[in-house]
Amino acid sequence: MTFEELELSHEVARAINATKYTEVTEIQRKAIPEMRRGRDIIAKAPTGTGKTFAFGIPLVEGIDPKDKNVQALVLAPTRELTIQIAEQLRLLAQFKNGVRIQAVYGGQSINKQMENLRRRPNVIVATPGRLTDLMNRKAINLDSTTLAVLDEADEMLDMGFINDVRAILDRLPSMKQMAMFSATISREVMDIGWLYQRDAAEITVEPLAESMPLIDQYAVECYSGSKLPTLLDIMECKGYRRVIIFTNTKKMTDRLYTQLAAKGFLVDCLHGDIRQSTRNRIMQEFKQGDIDMLVATDVAARGIDVSGIDAVFSYDVPQENAYYLHRIGRTGRARNTGASYIFYTLAEKFKLDDIIRLTKSDVTFIKINNHRIEEIK
Repeated sequence: MTFEELELSHEVARAINATKYTEVTEIQRKAIPEMRRGRDIIAKAPTGTGKTFAFGIPLVEGIDPKDKNVQALVLAPTRELTIQIAEQLRLLAQFKNGVRIQAVYGGQSINKQMENLRRRPNVIVATPGRLTDLMNRKAINLDSTTLAVLDEADEMLDMGFINDVRAILDRLPSMKQMAMFSATISREVMDIGWLYQRDAAEITVEPLAESMPLIDQYAVECYSGSKLPTLLDIMECKGYRRVIIFTNTKKMTDRLYTQLAAKGFLVDCLHGDIRQSTRNRIMQEFKQGDIDMLVATDVAARGIDVSGIDAVFSYDVPQENAYYLHRIGRTGRARNTGASYIFYTLAEKFKLDDIIRLTKSDVTFIKINNHRIEEIK
């Protein structure tokens, strides 16, 4: 299916034509018509399958620019994802004059956000904690909000936001439609659906064929001191330029960033102790290609939506099985191919086996021999 077949509004169709996207993904094909009919949605889809456009297109089409109230609310678990969603919605609304989209999240001056809210946005994209703070300060009024979207609902509720999310939804007296998009349907997601949705359209996109990110997955046994040489060997052998390297700790992120910068790479890092304004700058530079390599903790895994990532490296075996999927999902996006590499020590082999089994991942074991990559049979 093409976007023309969806019979979109002129403004949104023009915005999509200005992008590189032409074909509708499965989640978009299934979710957009249901949302345009006004139905509640509970959708399970793998990362990187176009979920933002799936709810963003009907959301933008439904906004009345003449109405100065907040008509739609999108909740997301992290600052980075909040910023990313707001950017995508602005892209979709670029030719619809009068649509104002505001992102609110922790780590940025709350006074500045309160000042921006006085400009009467009609779409809010927010993290639950900061939105709750603003509502308690009476800096935002959601009495006229008719649509609520929960993106990455499983992650948001698993992070302990369930009480905040329920408190927010309870304060939307005009809500007529709620859509939840999630990589997994956890018990918490089901509970929220049962409480706030009526006759929801249940959509499932299996990680197969066109919906599955095209990612070749590899595992490499290392000892602590061989990780950096192994990383550099793989990049040289494969000719990778744009990569993301995930570590488990802020200390390791800073250390690896320093080592790579000393070798002359265009690299920067992201972790929870870095100021939000700096994180925004780093992400913008990475998107623009001013930075080739990004070293990050898992705080960034869900918020990075950058096309053209050659490979993702798990420098440390992730602490949670789900983190592995979140990490590798940063490559192979928008039907591009990608690769992921996970480094493990002999003592971590059992943990890696668990990750492979529980995530049903197809991982090839390789070794580096005289600067050559060899598959282990």
